[in-house]
Formats: sequence, structure tokens, C-alpha cells
Amino acid sequence: MSGLGRLFRSVRVRLLVIALLPMLVLFPVILGGAMLRWSGKMDNLLIVKVNSDLTIADQYLQHLLENSGERLDAAAHSVAFQTALSLGEQDDFITELQKRLELDFLYLSDGGRTPGGFVSGDWPVVQDALAGEPHSAIDIFLPDQLDALSQGLSERATVRLVPTRAAVPTDRSTEDRGMVIHSAAPVIMPDGSRRALVGGLLLNRNLDFIDTINALVYRERSLPQGSQGTATLFLDDVRISTNVRLFENLRALGTRVSAEVRSRVLGEGATWLDSAFVVNDWYISAYQPIIDSKGQKVGMLYVGFLEAPFQRQKTNTIVVLTLVFLLVAGLSVPIFLRWAGRIFLPLERMTQTITRVEEGDLNARNGLSDGSGEIAQVAQHLDGLLDAVQERDRQLRGWGESLEQKVEERTRDLQEANTKLERATERLIMSEKLAAVGEITAGVAHEINNPIAVIQGNLDVARDLLGDDVRKVETEFRLIDDQVYRVGVIVSKLLQFARPAEYSGAANVILPSEVARDCLVLTRRQIENAQIEVRTDFSSLSPVLMERTELQQVIVNLLLNAVHAMPDGGILTLSVVDKDEQVVIRVEDTGTGIPAETLKRIFDPFFTTKLAQGTGLGLSISQQLVSRIGGRISASSSPGEGSCFEIVLPVAADQ
Repeated sequence: MSGLGRLFRSVRVRLLVIALLPMLVLFPVILGGAMLRWSGKMDNLLIVKVNSDLTIADQYLQHLLENSGERLDAAAHSVAFQTALSLGEQDDFITELQKRLELDFLYLSDGGRTPGGFVSGDWPVVQDALAGEPHSAIDIFLPDQLDALSQGLSERATVRLVPTRAAVPTDRSTEDRGMVIHSAAPVIMPDGSRRALVGGLLLNRNLDFIDTINALVYRERSLPQGSQGTATLFLDDVRISTNVRLFENLRALGTRVSAEVRSRVLGEGATWLDSAFVVNDWYISAYQPIIDSKGQKVGMLYVGFLEAPFQRQKTNTIVVLTLVFLLVAGLSVPIFLRWAGRIFLPLERMTQTITRVEEGDLNARNGLSDGSGEIAQVAQHLDGLLDAVQERDRQLRGWGESLEQKVEERTRDLQEANTKLERATERLIMSEKLAAVGEITAGVAHEINNPIAVIQGNLDVARDLLGDDVRKVETEFRLIDDQVYRVGVIVSKLLQFARPAEYSGAANVILPSEVARDCLVLTRRQIENAQIEVRTDFSSLSPVLMERTELQQVIVNLLLNAVHAMPDGGILTLSVVDKDEQVVIRVEDTGTGIPAETLKRIFDPFFTTKLAQGTGLGLSISQQLVSRIGGRISASSSPGEGSCFEIVLPVAADQ
């Protein structure tokens, strides 16, 4: 035992233990704990992300409910509806309003039975409207109730159940109830009585609704490669609208949620935030209950993404770190042992010397010459080094304070650079998308040019072959020539819009009046379909310095907005005039107009009144393009009379 004690008191053994213990024992423990903690943090981050995704999906659903109620309430209080009521033409108005609002049913209720036999007064949504308050909620309708509201609606709502692993056993083969966005608004009749305007949108098999949620939540590059985001709407525990796939092109409609999730969400009314088995794979999932107007839990809203890519990444990371540790340990331990042997002997000599000094031998020396190495120099200059260390410490403190100030300055610079980079990235993404559209458009235009050339060539051959008989069909041939020329003009304008660099002049100096004419050619089809009269004034002859396609993009966007504002026809006025060394472009319509509160926000990114038909970026991008060359764009509108958008561009200096 005494020999073992002397062994552990040896400098050589202690140095080996001190050196190898962190490498072979402590470091693996710390590394393992760090990887375990990192794994837990990563799992928590995934749960936080899926919870955030669920919040976005729920906000979109609530937005649909609020928007449905607001649109119905606006129609109920409109002058047109009150006029129809006074003339007894409310049925025709309601039919047209149902088509315009894209509802599956719409009727006027006094709380009794509808002509189809549906008892409307049993629903809290209708009761609130009859009491004077508009209301919108999710409600579940039985098959006979659906058919009473709209013939064939129950057939659209029916979903065949698909046997699903881990689901609660059931004897049902179909889910024939309908989940409906149920809205009602109060209506004051001409005789002073109150009724309710009631409408609904069926969510069963409503794939546009669920795909919109998925697109909002899981945008491009929001998940790592290999993962996949999904969204689902459940009626009870049955998927009635989903983008989860059974196979590549077959959605998992009719499959059911697992018994564990059903019990937690529908049974307890709690939100599920955890891994869950979805149809045929494991997903990081979030479920929350859907409550109807009667306070009952009638379904679930779900979002989630594949778990497997994250698990593979975690496993790969752990394996790589383990291999790196083993490699480092395998290389460093032998090297250390070799180096340690060179310092053990001088250290043992120093230990013996210190022991002799402690015993009172003040003349004891290590006996190491200057050439014995750095350890001998340490023994000779220990005091001097301590003084030097104290001085260095004082200097380091001063340097540390100076370094903190510099770090703060660099941090501010980096934050500013990061903000600029984010803006540049957004513009780059937008440019890439526009470039892709332009490239596709150019390809299509070139493909159209080939058959046009063949038609024109064969028409000339036909003239030669017919000889004098060509006069008999000269009228028809002239019509063909005119139409071929028309197609060629349209294709030429389309090519200019797609690849302006091949056709533009010098330095992007353009005539806005010519660009405006081209834009009318590009939008001619939409204008004619809407039966809109076009009035023009292209008196401007001044050039501006701007990318041709950018100005085309701005004018085309304003023209299409004007067409959308006049669904029943009207007058579209496009003018390009000179004024005070500036070119003024005006796009005026006689459409529905823009309310004052909406007019303040039309240039905000992502703000749109077209719901699923628009992205809300058109006017924002147009403002950026015009402002970038020193111009400005403004808008004015009178609800019910029309709108006017004005673009003011500086005239280009003499080139």
C-alpha cells in the first residue's frame, strides 16, 4: 500500500493522470452531455416551430371566418340589397350574390323553415343575426340538412373512410356530414322587421383552402431538404381536406387520426405538440380542436412536417462528433506520452530540490544548466515572470475595454450590413422569379413564331398554285394575312416584355407612350373579355431613363387592376402626357372604387383585397420600381365612381 501511495505521489503519474483524465474521461462525458442537451434543444426548437406553424394556420382560419362574416354583413347593408328588397327582387339578388361570394348556399331567414325544409332558427349563428349581431362560426351539418340547403351538397361532402393504422375502430364506411363556414348578418326588411342573411362555404374536399394554408405555413426553403410540410382539416377524426398523400398523387382523404391524438385533442380539448404517426410516417405534429357555434369540439386543425430528416441529421452529427473525438484521442495520446517523457526528468529533479529546501538545505540546487531547456529557465526567472505577468494583466484589461468598444462598433456595422443583405435577398428572390417567368414567356413566344412562319409560307405557296383563281378567295386570304400579322405583333411585344435586351436601344432610354401602347396589346384579351371601352391619349414625346420591362410591369399591373375593378364593364382611360419637364402616366377606371381606409394601405407589401387571387405585392413592387429612378406613383379614388393612378417620371437628360 505504501508503494502504491508513493506511485500516486510521483510527478510522472500525476502528470499522466492530469493529462489523460480530461481527454479519456471528462471530455467524453462532457461531449455526451452536450450532445444530449443539444438533441433536447433541437427537439424543443422543432416543437416551437410546429407550434408557430399551427398559429399561422389558425390565424388564417380565423381570418376566413371574419372575412366571410364581414363580406356577408356588407352585402346585407348594401343599397343594392335594400333596393332589391323594396322591389321584391331579393331572390334574384341573393342568387347573384351567392355566385359572387362563391358560397355553397345563401338564403334569407326569419328563423323558421327554408323552402327546402331546413330549420334555420336552431343555429346560434342565425339567432345572433336575428338579434342584430353578425356572427360567423364553424358548424357541422347532417346530410339531409345539406341537401335542404343546396341539392347535391351532401354528395360533395361525403368522404369514404380509409382503414388507418392506430385509429379508433369504427363500423362506419363514410363520413357524410359537412363542415361549413357558417355566417349570418342581420337584415332590416322594408316593413321594419328583422331577418338574417345566412350563407355557408363547405370545407369538405376544399383543397384550395388547405393548400393555401400549407403554402402560407411552409414556404419555399422553410424546411430542410427531404422534409415535407403538411396541413389537414379534420371533421371529428376524419381527414376531410388535406395535402397528406397516401401515394404520390392520391391525397389521404378519409384516413383518420390516431386514437392517442383523438383522445388528447377531441377528448380533453388540449393542443397536441409532439411527434405523431400521420397515415404512413412520423411527423412533428400540431393539432388543435375546432369548436363550433354551440361550443362543441367537432374537429381538428393540423400542421406538421416529416421527422425523419431531422432524426437523420441528429444521428449523423452524433456519429461525426464521436468519430472526430476518437480520431483526435488516437492521435494526441501517443504524441503526448512521447513529449511527456522529455519533461518528466527535469520536473522530478525540481521536486527533489524543493524537498531539500523544505528540509532546510538552502544550498540545494536543481543542477540544470541553461542548455537543459525551458524548465530550467522557469526555475531561474520565476519571480521575473510573475512581475511580467502582472504587467501583462494590467495591459490586457485595457486592451479588453478597447476591444469591447470595437466589438460593439463592428456589431452595429454587421447589423446594418445584415439588414441590407436581407433586403437584397428579397429583391434577388423576386428578380429570380420574374426572370424565370420571362424566360418561359420568351420560349412560348418563339414556339408560336415557328407555326406562324409556316402558315404565312404555305399561304404564299397557295397563292402561287392558284394563279388567277386566287381572286376567288382573295378576301379569305387577306383575312388570314391580317390575323397572322396580328399574332406576329402580339408575339413581338411579348418577346420585348420577356427579353428586352435583345430589342432595346441604348442605355434604357425609352418612350413611355410606346410602352403604354405595347401594354394595351398585352392586356387586350382581358380588356375585351370584360367589355371595357378604352380611351387613350399618347401625346407625350419625351423619353425617360428606365428599364422597359420595369415600366411595362408597372403599367400592366395597373391595367389589370383596373380591369378587375370593372367586372361589369366600364371605361378605361390610359394617357401619357408631358408636364413641367416630366412625363405623367394616368390609368383611370370607372369601377367600384377604393374605400379611404383601404387606399391608405394599397402600397403596403402583402396587402390585398383579392384574397386567394393576389399576393399583395403588385403595387408595392411598382412603387419600388418607379421610386428607384426618381419618380413617384400616387392613387386617388371615389367609392362607386372609380379610381385614378398617376405615375410621374423625370424626363431623361440629353444622351
